[in-house]
Amino acid sequence: MIRPAKEEDFQEILDIYAYARAFMKRTGNPGQWGDTHPPAEMLRQDIVKKQLYVREAQGELSGVFAFLMGPDITYNKIEDGSWRWDMPYGVIHRIAGRGRTPGVFSECISFCREKCPHLRIDTHFDNKVMQHLLEKNGFERRGIIYVEDGTPRIAYDSMMR
Repeated sequence: MIRPAKEEDFQEILDIYAYARAFMKRTGNPGQWGDTHPPAEMLRQDIVKKQLYVREAQGELSGVFAFLMGPDITYNKIEDGSWRWDMPYGVIHRIAGRGRTPGVFSECISFCREKCPHLRIDTHFDNKVMQHLLEKNGFERRGIIYVEDGTPRIAYDSMMR
């Protein structure tokens, strides 16, 4: 089940992100989130804005992600490629799982596609696990975008047919 995150979920959400940061480091991606991303205040704002969601499975939170409707300033400029569609889109940010139950990513994508058939997402060049999951789930690499701190990310999009 996927539902909006609540303030009482906050500690579990922080635990999930801590697990995800450690997983990224173990799998060759130490720089994308470092030791502190996403910051607690960003997550609290996501909860207030009702754009942070959690996945519950087997009585615990097993995943978390932000989903918002575009436009997202991060995607205004794309290099070495282009977006396939110029239409309203949903954006997935900060997706993470606890690593105990399978299917977090695919359920997140299904949930988001129900809200908006055109999705955009990005990931770090070192995040081979996420690149694999994106391509496995019908996303296509579209080019390079730059996040708020100026670092490049691989941009993807997908359209439910």
